Amino acid sequence: MAAFHVMTGASENFARPVINRIGIADVFDALKRGLDDFSEKPSHYVFLCLMYPIAGVFLTLWTSGANLLPMVFPLMSGFVLIGPIAAIGLYEISRRREEGLDTSWKHALEVRHSPALPSIVAVGLMLFGLFVVWLVTAQTLYTSLLGDVFPRTMTDFTRQVFATAQGLQLIIWGNLIGFGFALVVLAISVITFPLLLDRDVGAVAAVVTSIRATVINPVPVLLWGLIVAALLVVGTIPVFAGLALVIPILGHATWHLYRKLIAREPA
Repeated sequence: MAAFHVMTGASENFARPVINRIGIADVFDALKRGLDDFSEKPSHYVFLCLMYPIAGVFLTLWTSGANLLPMVFPLMSGFVLIGPIAAIGLYEISRRREEGLDTSWKHALEVRHSPALPSIVAVGLMLFGLFVVWLVTAQTLYTSLLGDVFPRTMTDFTRQVFATAQGLQLIIWGNLIGFGFALVVLAISVITFPLLLDRDVGAVAAVVTSIRATVINPVPVLLWGLIVAALLVVGTIPVFAGLALVIPILGHATWHLYRKLIAREPA
C-alpha cells in the first residue's frame, strides 16, 4: 500500500491537474515574485542555503586533490540536475507566505511532515540517479577522447582541453549531452515538487503533469530552464558563494511558476 501511495498519491487526489497556458511575461513575473519572497527575510534563506556553496567548494577541492580535474565541470553543471531537490523547503516557505502563515525559516523543515514525503523522496532519488548517470557519461566521454590518464595540474588540463582537437570535441559533445540531460530534468521536475507539496497526487502523476506542462508551454518552460542555468552559473563563479543567493530566489520563483502553470483546485 505504501508503494502504491507513492506512485498514485492519496485516493481523493486522483483528479488530473489542469494545466494553464502561460507566456514569457509570466516567467519573469514568477521570478519577480520569487525575489519578493526572498526580500522578506533574506538572511534566513541565505543561512538555509549556505550548505550549497560549501558543498560546491568541497567537491571542487576534492576532485582537484584526487587528480580528478576533468570531473570539476560535470560536478558544477550537475547542480542544474539536482537543483529542484535543493529548494524543496523554499517552496514550502512560499506556500505559507501565500496563505498568510508564519514564514520563519524553521517551517522550511516541515516538509518532512508532508504526506507526500515518500513521493518527494522517490522523485529525488530519480533525479540523483540521473545526476550519477551524467557523471558516468561525462567521465566515459572524457576517457574515450583523451584517454584514461587524468592530468595532474590545472595547466595540463587546460592545455589538453583547449589546445587539442580531442579537447574541442570534448567541449562540443559534453555540452550537447549535458544540454540533453538538463532538458530531461527540466521536463520531469519543473513543477513536480511544488505540486507534490500542494497536492498529494503521487510521484508518477506529478512527473507526468510536469512533462505535460512542458509540452503545452515549451517556450516559457525552456526560457525558465535557461534562466535557471544562467543564474546557477553566475552563482558558482565567485567560489560558489552566489549560490546562497541564487538558490533561494529560484526556489521561491519556482513555486510561483507552478501557480501559473497549474490551475488551482476548485474550492
